[in-house]
Amino acid sequence: MRVAAIDCGTNSIRLLIADVDLPGSGALTDVVRRMTVVRLGEGVDQTGEFSSGALQRTFAAVDDYAALIRKHHVQAVRFVATSASRDVSNRAEFISGVRERLGVEPDVIRGSEEAGFSFSGAASVLDWDSERKVLVVDLGGGSTEFVLGTCNGAEHAISTDMGCVRFTERHMRTDPPTETECSMAVFETLSFLENVAQVMPLHETETVIGVAGTVTTVTAHALKLEDYDAETIHGAELSLDAIHQSVEQLVHSTRDQRAAMPFMHPGRVDVIGAGALIWGTILDYLNKVTKGRVTSAIASEHDILDGLAMSVARGKVDAPEVAS
Repeated sequence: MRVAAIDCGTNSIRLLIADVDLPGSGALTDVVRRMTVVRLGEGVDQTGEFSSGALQRTFAAVDDYAALIRKHHVQAVRFVATSASRDVSNRAEFISGVRERLGVEPDVIRGSEEAGFSFSGAASVLDWDSERKVLVVDLGGGSTEFVLGTCNGAEHAISTDMGCVRFTERHMRTDPPTETECSMAVFETLSFLENVAQVMPLHETETVIGVAGTVTTVTAHALKLEDYDAETIHGAELSLDAIHQSVEQLVHSTRDQRAAMPFMHPGRVDVIGAGALIWGTILDYLNKVTKGRVTSAIASEHDILDGLAMSVARGKVDAPEVAS
């Protein structure tokens, strides 16, 4: 069965067209995988609404994706909108614009749903043979999802209002950011993490998987890639020391220096510093609460898109049930 999944986040909109082995293993075979940076959530933290420019960029990307869906004879489509799309005042304009272009009603999903799909997609990077506790961290533009589970599925999930776009707009005023600006971003990240730890047992974490553009870009930097190579990044496990070295360099580079990095997507140049700082702070915190058990992190190129595609093929409307 050929399906399409579209994930519209705060910073980017992504498309996966895949063939799903049904009935059978349910394995996905990519046909098309695309990402377009549209910065839909630009300014939302201050204004509470999508700007006209952000909507135009997003609708242009949806037009492109609709053409690809027609070209590849997709049988079923699901479009989900996350984070910034949940509470904006002009949400109806966004939803109607997508419906007109794609012919499907976009689902503005809850953070717990987003987390459940992210877990099922990201965890496919592992070849599990035990009941070890795995934490998936989906670090987006406007929100970050934490999902803890085992090979049997997600058990705990929570969505937080921190992300690379949100924190860039909130804290990063200079180029490169000052120590004070970085300290404020770290302090707010730690505040969110303390809240997360109150509702889910982060201390049980044995393996950490990070997904989304911030994590994969930090990984590309740590691997010293000459270009963005998703195949090399997917499944790469790095020590916390290696990750922190890259975080430090990305945070303290100028905009021009970041733009010159061969693996850097142009749409991430302005926000990777804040995103890298969040990622590094999360890993430090996990190392602390697990008493040193967490010493590395795995990057996954599979995430909510893959989880969504599997749900479309199986005719599911709702995400896996997880405690929130």
